[in-house]
Amino acid sequence: MRVLLSLRLASIVGRMAGAALLACGLAGTAAAELQGEPLWIGVSGPLTGPSAQYGAQWKKGFDLALDQINADGGVRGRPLRYVFEDSQNDPKQTVAIAQKFVTDPRILIELGDFSSPASMAASPIYQRAGLVQFGFTNSHPDFTKGGDFIWSNSISQAEEQPNVADYAVNSLKLKRLAVLHLNTDWGRTSKDIFVKAAKERGAEVVAAEAYLPEEKDFRSSLVRVREANPDGIVLISYYADGAAIARQLKPVGLSQPVVAVGSVYSPKFLELGGEAVNGIHTRANFFPAEPRPEVRSFVAAYRAKYNEEPDAFGAYAYDAVLVARAVIQEGGPDRSAVRDAFYKVKNIPSVIFGSSTFDPETRRVSGVRNVKLVVKDGAFALWDGTVPAAPGQ
Repeated sequence: MRVLLSLRLASIVGRMAGAALLACGLAGTAAAELQGEPLWIGVSGPLTGPSAQYGAQWKKGFDLALDQINADGGVRGRPLRYVFEDSQNDPKQTVAIAQKFVTDPRILIELGDFSSPASMAASPIYQRAGLVQFGFTNSHPDFTKGGDFIWSNSISQAEEQPNVADYAVNSLKLKRLAVLHLNTDWGRTSKDIFVKAAKERGAEVVAAEAYLPEEKDFRSSLVRVREANPDGIVLISYYADGAAIARQLKPVGLSQPVVAVGSVYSPKFLELGGEAVNGIHTRANFFPAEPRPEVRSFVAAYRAKYNEEPDAFGAYAYDAVLVARAVIQEGGPDRSAVRDAFYKVKNIPSVIFGSSTFDPETRRVSGVRNVKLVVKDGAFALWDGTVPAAPGQ
């Protein structure tokens, strides 16, 4: 028997329809009945360059969500589509893309860009033009301060970094910490928040080393870290630089426990880091082995389509399209009405959060949830609570 599950806003507001929606992948033939011109989402994100892997995972999440939405009747009976412009995660490119999107009357909402600095460079353009910029991976605390057309379902670093400090200081019992961080606005801001939170929890930050995104050789920074004699190391990194740092720890004599935060939860982190990333701790909003029904259903649908497991960025992208669908369904094909819909919609189905509702003051999703992970035998696993021994024990 064909299962018909509805994504219509009336069916998702006020209850958890997300698990049922995801469970069967929206089997049906309603896509053939869609009429009218498509409703368009604009995406600004990296398809080439150093961050291209993130854009590739986004695209898989987008496509799965749109398959399901359009199979179930689309939005107001019209197909939902997206156009993806390659920004290379470069602020100069995001500005040019924003100028293109705001002058295209078809675009009802913009998703992206990947990093907060790249997105924030374009925010004034979206705000002035009255087109929602939905930065679904933008955790910089100032991102949504750009105006009432700037929204996010990414947890702010102001909320995330204290949780990281809890993991490092209270869970892993690390009291003398060294921090290596990207020397970008996002990295510096995240480091400052983490350092403050770690000190509030009784830890001492004995070293803080900044590095540029294009750096490959971290030995001089790691020697300074070694001389500071920390009992734990915190990486505020992306997957490529995080993996490169991990490979250079042991050669300079560092064997302390490592907590890596940022965007290291990716198969590429494991691939690039090899054996060097075993034992590294991290946190993630999404983990495919979680038992929550919405996670299990999403993973099953993703595997059926791509024959692989999703990472967090596929889940972020999937959720972003569900949000776009909900606000366009509520507001209709009008940019200001789409903005207004963020204040109205509640309990949007979400793989990451179970359901999403937005705080009207912060313009971010309400609620924080993470899972604690550790790399074991070349794979991410749920942390079992074992506290790592100090070097030499």
